[in-house]
Amino acid sequence: MCVCLPDPASSIFTQMHCFEDPSKLFLFMIFLILWFIVLVCTSADEDCLIRRSTSTQRDGDVVIGGFFSLFNYLYLTNFVDLKPSKDFYLLNPMNTNYLNVLAFIFAIEEINRNLHLLPNVSLGYEFYNFLHGHWWIMESPLTLLTGQSEIPNYTCGRGSKAIVLLLGTPWATAAQIGPLLELYKFPQLTFGSFNPNLKDSGQFPSLYQVASKDTTLALGMVSLMLHFTWTWVGLVITEGQKGLQFLSDVRAEMGRNRICVAFVKMIEVTLRAFFGNFQYNFQTREISPANVAIIYYDSESLSDVNFHIGGYLVTWRVWVTNSQWHADMMGRNFILDSFHGTLIFSNHHEEIPGFKNFVQRANPSRYPENNFLSLYWFKNFHCSLSDSGCSLRSCPPNASLAWLPVNHFDTAMSDVSYNIYNAVYAVAHAFHEMILHIAQIQSMNNGEGMAFSHWQLHPFLKNIHFNSTTGDQVNLDDKRKLETEYDILNFQNFPEGLRLRVKVGKFSPHASHGQRLSVSDHLIEWATEVTEIPQSVCSESCDPGFRKVTQEGKAACCFDCSPCSENEIANFTDAEQCIKCPDHQYANSQRNNCVQKSITFMDYKDLSGKILAGTALSFTILTAAVLSLFVKHRDTPIVKANNRALSYTLLVSLTFCSLCPLLFIGRPNTATCILQQTTFAVVFTVAVSTVLAKTITVVLAFKVTAPGRKMRQLLVSGAPNYIIPICSLIQLTLCGVWMGTNPPFVDTDAHSEHGHIIIMCNKGSLTAFYCVLGYLGFLALLSFTVAFLARNLPDTFNEAKFLTFSMLVFCSVWVTFLPVYHSSKGKVMVAMEVFSILASSAGLLGCIFVPKCYIILLQPGRNSLHGLKYTMHSRRKRSF
Repeated sequence: MCVCLPDPASSIFTQMHCFEDPSKLFLFMIFLILWFIVLVCTSADEDCLIRRSTSTQRDGDVVIGGFFSLFNYLYLTNFVDLKPSKDFYLLNPMNTNYLNVLAFIFAIEEINRNLHLLPNVSLGYEFYNFLHGHWWIMESPLTLLTGQSEIPNYTCGRGSKAIVLLLGTPWATAAQIGPLLELYKFPQLTFGSFNPNLKDSGQFPSLYQVASKDTTLALGMVSLMLHFTWTWVGLVITEGQKGLQFLSDVRAEMGRNRICVAFVKMIEVTLRAFFGNFQYNFQTREISPANVAIIYYDSESLSDVNFHIGGYLVTWRVWVTNSQWHADMMGRNFILDSFHGTLIFSNHHEEIPGFKNFVQRANPSRYPENNFLSLYWFKNFHCSLSDSGCSLRSCPPNASLAWLPVNHFDTAMSDVSYNIYNAVYAVAHAFHEMILHIAQIQSMNNGEGMAFSHWQLHPFLKNIHFNSTTGDQVNLDDKRKLETEYDILNFQNFPEGLRLRVKVGKFSPHASHGQRLSVSDHLIEWATEVTEIPQSVCSESCDPGFRKVTQEGKAACCFDCSPCSENEIANFTDAEQCIKCPDHQYANSQRNNCVQKSITFMDYKDLSGKILAGTALSFTILTAAVLSLFVKHRDTPIVKANNRALSYTLLVSLTFCSLCPLLFIGRPNTATCILQQTTFAVVFTVAVSTVLAKTITVVLAFKVTAPGRKMRQLLVSGAPNYIIPICSLIQLTLCGVWMGTNPPFVDTDAHSEHGHIIIMCNKGSLTAFYCVLGYLGFLALLSFTVAFLARNLPDTFNEAKFLTFSMLVFCSVWVTFLPVYHSSKGKVMVAMEVFSILASSAGLLGCIFVPKCYIILLQPGRNSLHGLKYTMHSRRKRSF
């Protein structure tokens, strides 16, 4: 046994299907029996209305035909032994589609009153209830073409005066009835949504589409996602050619804008889809946690989706859909509605003047030939039927469609109704042009009679272009059509039954980038469980200062947040990569902004600068005091010993050595950078060479045993004193080469101290610097060696030991300086160099002159001739 249902226009039954699963078949049979009992009991009184013709006609000079899906039909095959016959069906008027018929009639009546459009021609109409089922899909076209309701082998009824046919034909249905109508080259205008495949395929040259292009729908929806920062969005798409095309478009657009697809659910529009699976997995939070989902309606009837979503009260999700979606008109009268807060992209059109008043005045007495209106009145206003004549009676006086609640009848013009209105006007304008053309030919042929066929209307339909009564441009050429603008409507249905559609924004693909979308967020009512603008993300946004790290094996919108590395920032949310701050800036503690680094250097105001400067001045004063002490006691033996002039030279050079650190403190400039190194090199060379001269003097003094020997001549002539200028001249030469090739210069160090740019002197040529330092080391090592060899020479004031210790200290300081200097940076490097200068200066001063100052100040007796003789006598006595 097989139970088959044809596909009505606004029902869940979209294909014939045979159930093979016994359990599903059993459930389906129970459903049919219950429905059959209920509907048969209520259909007895309306049987006469049902048996009337399923078409409606009003005569005119020219007739426009229309196919409208007005009823749901249920056919029973091999069920309780009933044979297939149209005498056995149950019907249910489709409230949402009857508005299309009223728009059709309204446009025709409006044109008939127009004195400028078809002034001498009256338009009539005939329309049929179009059955989408496979059995009866050809009934309406054949009735239109042959004039009889039974399927004929030849025409035996009146010929139809219709010159054009209006139909909302989806692709699948067009493939079935299109070839038949194409045999007659019958003009057809579709009022459904725009389908680029109808013309691109080349199969339907007589088919014209009234609707504007809607290829930017995916762009508009993605723009809305970006407006609300929704990056985790589900897709519920109906099967079909347009559904698959939209899926491809929206996925590509989402990919370009980094919006991830949470799930994709393809909805079957079959009977099995309705009865075979009572719960879709995209409705559960656990499986599909996305808070936003797009529903794309391709078919004219998808109440199965409405039924399942509404039945499970998905009140936590925001739905975004296109204008083909319509609210479930069953009117469950629940307080909650799953579709409350839905955002609808509806084709923009202005309100047609007078249409609402026309709908309010429409009734069976005004249109007695309209059997559909009579049946609709009977079902909604509880009328009764007369015993004879099958006429309505006992209806509420002055009943109007405007009385009905919105969940039964919505008087607002839909996109489809607006397309029907424009389609009628397009036919009228094309026919008007054809009449003028034929009249012109008639005048040229000496008044021969006017005759035309419906196929002659094609060239005029192809080239028609006019502005509608609302100012919109209408043309039937797919290549010249403009992209439609969208009104964004908010479906507000709390409590259930309110069913308001409030305009909250618009999307215009013709506007400049960034100005296409405008939304009034405060006007939107969200889903019942949502109290503020919802968030739909796979992972919470990464705050500034963090970057996204994609989770392995998941979509790009699913990520972890990792803090930026040192001196890197991310100053916006969801940063892909952190940005490194430039050298003159540094990252703040939050790592969301680069802050200008402060300029710093070894300043006198700093604590370290104050200490070093104070120490340098102290050593300078101390050295000057020693010098003054030696000058004051210049005639004493201890001062005169070991060459008094060399002692003065050494003290003067040490004074300048103590002043050298002052060149390293303060804001560097080119002059101070050059003076730092040259002054340091020269004065220390003088000091070390002076020590070398003093050491050689001691050695020569003890080597002199005879008056005529050459060493005595060297000592008497003061040859050791020439060591100082010679050594200094060599150092000056090295410094000259240094300054001439790659001299020191002012440099900045932006990395040593966090948040600071250190201004310091760059050595320029490190090779020259180490040559100068190495030369100093060579002199110091030479002085140390000579002094070490002369340390045990007998003399009362032999300072060889002190010179040895001074050179040992000097060499130790600078040997230690080199590795520490290389490992330090910034101001620490400068401080280490200053410290080494002060330490070596202090070492020379302390080791050489402190013992002498001790004798001069504390033991003056030893610094006299008597004391000197007593000391020498004591040493001889101890030696014996």
